[in-house]
Amino acid sequence: MGSRGDLTDAQWERLEPLLPVSNRRCGRWRDHRQVINGVLYRIRTGVQWRDLPDRYGPWKTVHERHRRWSADGTWEQLLQRIQAEADAVGDIDWDISVDSTTVRAHHHAAGARNAPPPLKKGLRTSGQDRSDLGRVDRPAGGGGAGSEALGRSRGGFTTKLHLSADGRCRVLSLVITPGQRADYTQFKSVMDKIRVPRLTTGRPRTRPDSVSADKGYSNRQTRRYLRKRSIRHVIPEKADQAAHRVRRGSSGGRAPGFDKERYKKRNTVERAINRLKNFRAVATRYDKRAYIFLGTVTTAALAVWLRS
Repeated sequence: MGSRGDLTDAQWERLEPLLPVSNRRCGRWRDHRQVINGVLYRIRTGVQWRDLPDRYGPWKTVHERHRRWSADGTWEQLLQRIQAEADAVGDIDWDISVDSTTVRAHHHAAGARNAPPPLKKGLRTSGQDRSDLGRVDRPAGGGGAGSEALGRSRGGFTTKLHLSADGRCRVLSLVITPGQRADYTQFKSVMDKIRVPRLTTGRPRTRPDSVSADKGYSNRQTRRYLRKRSIRHVIPEKADQAAHRVRRGSSGGRAPGFDKERYKKRNTVERAINRLKNFRAVATRYDKRAYIFLGTVTTAALAVWLRS
């Protein structure tokens, strides 16, 4: 008997053609659908890997598949391919919003070894592209809490998710940092990670129609970046910035344009965050490694896209 969070037949039909295939040199893959359902069960419930129900197979197999696909960029590429299919039929609303959310890290997420374990070679997919992360023997991270995207606060360790979402409350790009990192410092990184491939030919789409964000992103660097890329944007001006501009008189320049009706759509990114945090392993971080937690969040985003 399957779980209510398992892939439906329709979702599996969309995902199956995109999955890696065995190169027949290092044994056979365990059934992809069974393993992915195990990963989704763990992300949805937040249980320890050892407590996975037997119907998903050996827990070590499920955990290792998730770790490997988090390291070599497979989850990210699956997300991009599903986004590409949606864009090909005009199903993406490119009036996007950007925001961040803080995730409390469980105390089990701390204490990773200084150097991440090496990736085993030989199980990478033949004939399919991989991100640069998959071409190294060791994933990024190691060397302290900061490098594993763990920040200290009064309540303990925290991690911050910076993301962009389309007008239908689905994640387009993700960046993780330590919890104390300011939102505006990651704006360019979030925008640069928007990359929706074309199903036929042509460059991936990287530029939205418009961007909305809250006052935390109101600064010259952000506005200059958006103007340089000719992206319309709606970001409210901070009170102290407005006062400083007025004090400077004519040299202070004009007030930035602000569309109140467009800004009302910024709630889409808040709703996208709520969708992600319905997965307990996203709402609370249990993964020690930053690249595995990023893979966890990416898998949750992929599940949201498949359900939509």
